Amino acid sequence: MKVLAGDLGGTKTLLMIGECQGAQLHPLFEQRYDSAAFTNLLPMLQTFLQQAGPNALGIDRACIAVAGPVTASVDGQSASITNLPWRFDNVSLATQTGIARVRLINDFQGVGYGIEALAEEDVVTLQRGTPRACGPRVILGAGTGLGAGVLVWMRELYEVLPSEGGHADFAPTDAEQIELLRSLMVEFEHVSAERLICGEGLVRIYEFLRARRVAPENASLRAAMASGDAAAAISTVALVKSDRLAETALDIFVRLYGAAAGNLALTVLATGGVYVAGGIAPKIIDKLRDGAFLQAFLAKGRMATLLATLPVRVVVNARVGLMGAALAASRL
Repeated sequence: MKVLAGDLGGTKTLLMIGECQGAQLHPLFEQRYDSAAFTNLLPMLQTFLQQAGPNALGIDRACIAVAGPVTASVDGQSASITNLPWRFDNVSLATQTGIARVRLINDFQGVGYGIEALAEEDVVTLQRGTPRACGPRVILGAGTGLGAGVLVWMRELYEVLPSEGGHADFAPTDAEQIELLRSLMVEFEHVSAERLICGEGLVRIYEFLRARRVAPENASLRAAMASGDAAAAISTVALVKSDRLAETALDIFVRLYGAAAGNLALTVLATGGVYVAGGIAPKIIDKLRDGAFLQAFLAKGRMATLLATLPVRVVVNARVGLMGAALAASRL
């Protein structure tokens, strides 16, 4: 079955035409676009289909995973992009592109569907556990924000339930984290997990530690933070262990990440597995493997033994959302 899939973000968009057979996906044509270079999704799709040439023939199903809310009604689906002034609906897209069936899903739903298409090399195992066939799965992914999702087995496949779990309350687990919470309560009316477990969150942790004079600040790191991606600058020097302040910030970040994953796993009883996704995890994979993440994941008192039975894996394939959108299209 030939499908069109998209992973649409405020900065970049990936579009692909592929052949799907069950959970097997064979890409035929793929392009990456600067989202802001287009006025809306339709002209981008039209450009893509024109560039695809003969590969665009025979497409009758499409699914676009979008970084923004998707609203369903009796007339169809509509979506808007959080960081772009775009709005579109699946009915108009189908009419204008000639694709018979078009579905819109949230970008993290796309990640959830993509879990089934991953190969062994696409994941790094932090804890093997004892997976239960058809058991519930959870995904948690830090990037610009903190995404969450739940996968539930429905007869022959996993269905993805969207979630806003990243906006649940931040739950400190030690005295230092309590002080971190207090510092953020001055700035925010509600301190969610996403305030800390995301790119900006790592910067907030760093600034909290700097204000407490945990270690001297490195002038070159401060300059790198000011001139580019501050979170990336912090994690880069932390991973090579060249700055104590950055190392401490990343360690706290990873422990918060692990604790949040453990909370979600307990809430759903994720016997099918816990998947850590998002843009940050592959970049700090060495830190995720050093034990701090898993230690915080398991630190749930009487529930530690239960959590030790759950598989915990990190998704390192950046195309997982695009792959998930393709599988969702094939099931229309």
